[in-house]
Amino acid sequence: MQVQDLAIPETLRQQYSASGIRDLYPPQAACVEKGLLDGKNLLVAIPTASGKTLIAEMAMHRHSAAGGKCLYIVPLKALASEKFEEFSGKGVRVGISTGDLDQQDENLGKNDIIVATSEKVDSLLRNAARWIQEITLLVVDEVHLIDSPDRGPTLEMVIAKMRYRNPAMQIIGLSATIGNPKMLAGWLDADLVTSSWRPVDLRQGVFYNNRIRFGEGKSREIRQVSKNYDDLNLCLDTITEGGQCLVFVSSRRNAEAFAKRAAAAIKSEDPALAECADRLLTGTPTEMVKTLALCVAKGAAFHHAGLSRNERLIVEEAFRKGLVKCISSTPTLAAGLNLPARRVIIRDYLRFSAGEGMQPIPVSEYRQMAGRAGRPRLDPYGEAVLIAKEAEQVPELFACYIDAAAEDVTSRLAEPTALYTHVLSLVASGFATNRSELSAFMNRSYYVHEHRQGRLMHRAVDAALEFLISAEMILELGEHLGATELGTLVSRMYIDPRSASMIVTALRERDNYTDIGLLQLICATPDMPTLYAKNSDLPALSRMIEQKGCDLWLPLPADDEEEEDYYRAIKTAMLLSDWTDELAEEKICERYAVGPGDVYGMVENINWLLHATARLAKMFAPEFYPLVADYEICMKNGIRRELLPLVRIRGIGRVRARRLFNNGITSPDEIVRCKKEDLIKILGIAITEQILGQLLPNRKETEKKMQTGDGDRNSGQSTLLRFG
Repeated sequence: MQVQDLAIPETLRQQYSASGIRDLYPPQAACVEKGLLDGKNLLVAIPTASGKTLIAEMAMHRHSAAGGKCLYIVPLKALASEKFEEFSGKGVRVGISTGDLDQQDENLGKNDIIVATSEKVDSLLRNAARWIQEITLLVVDEVHLIDSPDRGPTLEMVIAKMRYRNPAMQIIGLSATIGNPKMLAGWLDADLVTSSWRPVDLRQGVFYNNRIRFGEGKSREIRQVSKNYDDLNLCLDTITEGGQCLVFVSSRRNAEAFAKRAAAAIKSEDPALAECADRLLTGTPTEMVKTLALCVAKGAAFHHAGLSRNERLIVEEAFRKGLVKCISSTPTLAAGLNLPARRVIIRDYLRFSAGEGMQPIPVSEYRQMAGRAGRPRLDPYGEAVLIAKEAEQVPELFACYIDAAAEDVTSRLAEPTALYTHVLSLVASGFATNRSELSAFMNRSYYVHEHRQGRLMHRAVDAALEFLISAEMILELGEHLGATELGTLVSRMYIDPRSASMIVTALRERDNYTDIGLLQLICATPDMPTLYAKNSDLPALSRMIEQKGCDLWLPLPADDEEEEDYYRAIKTAMLLSDWTDELAEEKICERYAVGPGDVYGMVENINWLLHATARLAKMFAPEFYPLVADYEICMKNGIRRELLPLVRIRGIGRVRARRLFNNGITSPDEIVRCKKEDLIKILGIAITEQILGQLLPNRKETEKKMQTGDGDRNSGQSTLLRFG
């Protein structure tokens, strides 16, 4: 099927032709034949790299040309940015939304295509963004993540809410790994398109004793360079043939160790790699980043969530350009990012699970990794290779992964922890005004479709309702259900009702405010991911508890089983306290054995929860509200409270504020009174001119804004990557 014959806008047709796309891949043609461009719902379950994005793009441009509006849902912020770039510059307006979860983002409605995470779409629905009603096409990328314990319930509810709000809307689900596609297609009222076709042939095999065994008795010998490391031999073999390699391992430590071994073996001296290494060192030179830079300079890299976003982008860019020859990674790299390689090595197929020990990874995860093998138009084939440690494992790995079907996608919505927030959302957003309507809406869920009856679901909904009523978030009068002012706020702020209940209870009970007590409380909520507390951490944590005992808000639990969570919250609170105490980021990373990406993630999470806590304090403990609101700014900027007057000035972050303060300039007034030449010595000419331009005109109005804190949410510095 040729592109020139498709019913898509001429501008898009020309774009494809200029890019060399003249014929559709077979799965793409099958989608067109099934009604892709005629508004039909489709579930597309086809391999990675077989053209899913182009399928969505053709449908989105078709809707845009007809005056429609399209919403493209992705699971990760990084993937949202990638899709935004991919869709932009093709004759339609493209918007992206991954930010604050209490905003309507009405300006997004001016776009033809909006890219967002499922959590952001859920928050837009809760906050009644008007343009949501104008969506005519919903595309759900990685739709199999309905099965995810973390984000699955939210994705399922977003799909159900969007279909309820926009019954005439077309929906397209995209995935590479669904074991029961007919079941999911049935729930979506969608035609099913499945295929095993790939643009690059995928060869799957198991490596043992210097040989890759493929199916049908085929095999290939690999030259032994290292006597001890099979993964390195496979990697070097790929590079010798002119290819690149991805190596998937079970932990960050393993990823870093392999990258060091690979770098020592590759020994590249490409000046372009040296430039990439220098770019990595311009940020915060933690030991981990220094190690990464050394590896990249020699042609290898590692990739995991401990790296900052900027560091990950540098590694990904160098790999796409063919400079970095191999990346060792935890499975984060397999989760949707477009980073294919000639050979993918799945070295570690066992992963530690708390309470269960080492467990095999799911087949669907293996498929995600294996799907990265083979770069279209660059590689003649792609190879996905598992490594066996013993001869007996070779047939086992074939049976368990290569020849096995992906797991069924099942609903996680009936989990009580998921239902608290989603039941509140349905009531607060007006989707259900009584128990009957609530039951009717839940009958629209994938869970009820999958199980053919909803008795367990409805019992779980009743239990969630009882909690929400007792927590004063939902009010039941006769048959009517309605959200209280608290319930409406909690739903719109997008926090777990259990977190809100904990925070409100503590705020009501406390007589005295402390920053560390507030941090401890928030870190103990279900919404806050916490650091693992090792046995070696306990002495330091115990000392901290003893020293800060009167300032902590939560006592040590009497139940031994709750102690681990208590210590985890304390350790996380300590890290965040160090951040606002202006401890250098490299020191924080060293002290807590984390990476810059971990610090950024924790600060991002606590910032949102501090913002929500400030709103709750305004309602239930108004005397604490100014203190919490100010501490939110401290956390956002990583500063002590003494710098607050300075960071409220646009362009002043933690470093410049501290520089001013240490020179005796502690407020906007003192900046204005200071000699310009003295300011230039501290801040430089450009920043001095910018700041004086803000402060000198309309001085009274400026002072009023400084006192009231107007614009605090957007003031100062919001990233760990730029401290200037």
